[in-house]
Amino acid sequence: MAKQSRFTFDGGAGTYLGTAILGALITMVTLGICYPFALVLTERWRAKHTFIDGQQLVFTGSATGLFGHWIKWFLLSVITIGIYLFWVGPKLQQWKTVNTEFAKPVAPLQSWEPGVAQPALV
Repeated sequence: MAKQSRFTFDGGAGTYLGTAILGALITMVTLGICYPFALVLTERWRAKHTFIDGQQLVFTGSATGLFGHWIKWFLLSVITIGIYLFWVGPKLQQWKTVNTEFAKPVAPLQSWEPGVAQPALV
């Protein structure tokens, strides 16, 4: 008997390709300055097609919310001759994680603890 996965992904090649091309064009035409817009576009696509225990994810971040950080990280990377780039990757992942949530949570996230039985919702 096959084990049922808690995680499912239903994205297809066609929509991914279209999203990736649009994101690449946005980034290239603006010489990387509008990369936050491309990133939000791809993260929304990824979340829309990702399900955990049957619950769809949603990406709530905005490009304007990331833009200020992006400019700051770019300038710090230039000033430090690229050394600051080691911090940009984790900070970008942190921003993406903080801005990804369940579309319709079934219980407050604060009450979820791994390995602890949760009371039934009425």
